[in-house]
Amino acid sequence: MRVPRIAAVAVVLFGLAAVSGDAAAQQCPKGKLRLYTSWPMQGAMLPEGTGMKNGVDLAVAEVNSVVAGYCLEIVNLDDASPQTGKWDGAVEAENANKAVADPLAIVYIGTYNSGAAKVSIPITNRAHMAQVTPANTYPGLTKKRGAAPGEPEIYRPGGFVNYFRPIPADDIQGAVAAKWAKRMGVKKVYVLNDQELYGKGIADVFEATAKKIGLAVVANEGIDWKQPDQKPVLTKVRASGADLLYLGGVIETGAQVVIRQMKEVGLTAPRTRFLGPDGLLEEELLKGATCEAAMATDMRVTFAGLPFEKMRGIGAKTYETYKSKYGKEPTSYALYAAEGGREGQGRHREARGRAQGHRLDEELRGDQRQVELRRER
Repeated sequence: MRVPRIAAVAVVLFGLAAVSGDAAAQQCPKGKLRLYTSWPMQGAMLPEGTGMKNGVDLAVAEVNSVVAGYCLEIVNLDDASPQTGKWDGAVEAENANKAVADPLAIVYIGTYNSGAAKVSIPITNRAHMAQVTPANTYPGLTKKRGAAPGEPEIYRPGGFVNYFRPIPADDIQGAVAAKWAKRMGVKKVYVLNDQELYGKGIADVFEATAKKIGLAVVANEGIDWKQPDQKPVLTKVRASGADLLYLGGVIETGAQVVIRQMKEVGLTAPRTRFLGPDGLLEEELLKGATCEAAMATDMRVTFAGLPFEKMRGIGAKTYETYKSKYGKEPTSYALYAAEGGREGQGRHREARGRAQGHRLDEELRGDQRQVELRRER
């Protein structure tokens, strides 16, 4: 009988290790455990994917890659399609099924995209495997507010919680973005979305809050991000007289094209500015959109976290350690991955000495409730 893998999540939450044979024999008398990760590791997402992997590595390096007599082995999976360079539901399902079929696997770390999480959570839930994300923000994955009917229960076929996230959801971020727009002096906004779970979800939250606080919303229109020319819809934005374009989307779904072509059709500040969510806070965005277009549109992006230079205490220490170890700035979600790893290892130390198979999911649920409460205050 397999040990319940939710119980084991505290051993390995956000862990990464590379262990030599001799070291494993000496330090790991109980053997090894495998951690699976799944997010895009190609195309525009390669820098962020690598950054999250680095954050995982950083957290486990603090405990020398050994926890309670077990060595940790990582299996990194790419859930992007080689044809599109973005996440793919069939690939994500294959990754999750591979993880749950491995008797040594104890946690599934992923995904980056909320739409991909919809695919894998039911798979890991049926297998009683804990799943932890460093980046999913669609509300319906864990909460009812801002969710579609039946969420989040439809992702829990086993009737219990196995999926956790340390980051705020979009019901918070989308609302904050609308309030920020009003503080910027915006009067009329045109909302675009990429018609995917994350992009459409946060666009809907932005729209609802904007209307509630008195901003005029011209439209909330889905775009075909596969089209290389977005000028037809941008021409509609210009004709509407909107002084802000809000785009719900990620870098894999055409944001670069929209921003670059805004400048080309004359949608520039102060006439019209651009605002987007955390899915756009990637270095690759500027490469594709160009810095000139970003400056011309007064591009702004929301993100749930302090600027690195304003962090204090453990946050500042983690930031400096990351820069020293990897010789570069952390990506958007790298430090979330590192902090999640510390929490998981701490829970394991608390659990040592308990009966084998003791479930930690209730403790993790309690932690999540406390985090949500702190963020909403």
